[in-house]
Amino acid sequence: MGFIKAFAGALGGSFADQWKDFLVPPTNVSPTAALFPAVAQGTNAGRGQNTKGSENIITNGSKIVIPEGMGLLTFENGQLTGFVAEPGGFIFSSDDLNSRSFFGGDGILSSTLGQTWDRFKFGGQPGAQQLAFYVNLKEIPNNRFGTQSEIYWDDAFLGTQVGAITRGTYTLKITDPILFVKQFVPVTYYGADGQPFDFADVDNPAVEQLFTEFVGSLAQAFSIYTNDPEKGNRMARIQGDSVGFAASLNQAVEEGFRWTTDRGLTVEKVAVVAVEYDEDSRALLSDAKRADALSGARGNSFMQQSVARGMQAAGENGGGAMGIGMMGMGMGMAGGMMGGMQQPNTPVPPVAPVPGANAPVDAAAPAAPVADPVAQLAQFKQMLDQGLISQEDFDAPKNRALGL
Repeated sequence: MGFIKAFAGALGGSFADQWKDFLVPPTNVSPTAALFPAVAQGTNAGRGQNTKGSENIITNGSKIVIPEGMGLLTFENGQLTGFVAEPGGFIFSSDDLNSRSFFGGDGILSSTLGQTWDRFKFGGQPGAQQLAFYVNLKEIPNNRFGTQSEIYWDDAFLGTQVGAITRGTYTLKITDPILFVKQFVPVTYYGADGQPFDFADVDNPAVEQLFTEFVGSLAQAFSIYTNDPEKGNRMARIQGDSVGFAASLNQAVEEGFRWTTDRGLTVEKVAVVAVEYDEDSRALLSDAKRADALSGARGNSFMQQSVARGMQAAGENGGGAMGIGMMGMGMGMAGGMMGGMQQPNTPVPPVAPVPGANAPVDAAAPAAPVADPVAQLAQFKQMLDQGLISQEDFDAPKNRALGL
């Protein structure tokens, strides 16, 4: 140890670099950090006063620990030279003259003296640079998004364009670390003094670019989701389908910006916190809710209740027009009601005469009550279920009743 301690200058630096290092991730790494430098653990352990080893040189035989969910990238003179994607402990090895160490079995002349001559040529500094960086392979959370004004998309369920302001969070995953670093991360983040590349860093221009592209893809993602029959064409399902909507967003950002192909990035999950529709879209949704109430199993139940109320009202008024209409419907002969649903030039089937229908009207008799449009619509629905009318025949009075 005294002999190594006595050397100074370029040769002293060479001997300092003979010592093996133990490289680990830095402490307190943010979960949103994507790329960060490895740090030496236990610097100068057992070296005495031999403290001036060169920066950015990794000695042969040094150990590097890779935790679960991380990968390791090594660079030599700015060039990517290695990648490890599995957890565990690894030993570093390089053919570069500055990494050779007699402690690593490289021999005294081939390492120390050779490095000394090389350093004299570069003013006492090593003629190489070796760096190690960890890359986050887990889902990277808490990426927030929000739109400052309405975005618009074609909605298949409503059959028109709708607009809304939306906000939420999403998770990212680095699926190709080599592509991510070489094609997207600015070189300043994996240089000699590289700082962590953090997706939560608002001052990072690359992160800002990703955010802009993500928000710019939201309208297309909404359109893809609502026009997919497998998703039921319903915007209401997005807030409960973080994975399904993420697939739509991945498709949108890939088509627009090639995140996966050019950058090795994917959107894993999206949590939509709120969707605030504009006034016109809210009116459309309100109409759609009313239409939903008159369709499906719930609509059938609602119609049956309406029919019962209509029959009760007709009975309380001594039968009247509703009673006659219900009798005709029961016989499959609701001609007067059907006439309002016929398309132009469509012949109306003859209606059997109703006894007393042509009798003179007593001027003193009370006027027949106005038919309940909901009850009439219920009658049409029952005829539709019995196959007496077509779906188009039913849709026409339904739209009139809803004011559509």
